[in-house]
Amino acid sequence: MAAELIPALAPLQSHLLRLPEAADGASALQETLYALGGQNLQGSVLLDAGGWLLRLPELRSLQQRLQRHRLQLVRVRAERPETLVAAAALGLETEATPAAPPTLSPQAALTPDDDLTIHRGTLRSGDHLQSQGSVLLLGDLNPGARISAGGHVLVWGRLRGVAHAGVRGDRTARIVALHLRPLQLRIADAVARGPADAPADGQAEEAQLVNGEIQIEPARPGWPLPE
Repeated sequence: MAAELIPALAPLQSHLLRLPEAADGASALQETLYALGGQNLQGSVLLDAGGWLLRLPELRSLQQRLQRHRLQLVRVRAERPETLVAAAALGLETEATPAAPPTLSPQAALTPDDDLTIHRGTLRSGDHLQSQGSVLLLGDLNPGARISAGGHVLVWGRLRGVAHAGVRGDRTARIVALHLRPLQLRIADAVARGPADAPADGQAEEAQLVNGEIQIEPARPGWPLPE
């Protein structure tokens, strides 16, 4: 099976670029060039990368090739967390496929005390996702949207809204995101604004309390979170 570029069904929808199952010796760029052959489309593109491992240079090359064909890559759907990290670093919307949650938790199965809520889909302005325990968002948190959790907040996408971890006073709670540029962060009773500078390419980040202040550092998403 080869890559496919499937035209959008409506004017405001994105075309779908679907990569085939990853194979030895093949490249995502080669597959994309194959899919573009004979096509005369314009507009936005959703890339379904499946299980492909696309680092930042590969994904940027693919994006530039699409631009030469008057196509704009706006969203990436993938199983591999590294691919989603690279997409978020490029400022693209991200979507984890159902195969992604086990990748987040390779170390141990959740116990009832972990109480992890998983929500698939982007939260938009006005949305408020709440959880008594920890929460994992498989999508973006847009400006004007909020997440509140008694435990950790994990965003498998871009965090640009307001996130509050440890709402019942848990000062060990953390906030982890592939792209951590929020309007506001809260951990227990501590409050901070997001950093103004862009994150490092392909680098997930986490916020935690250090000496009573919220600090943001590089992180590798995983579950359970390391002590």
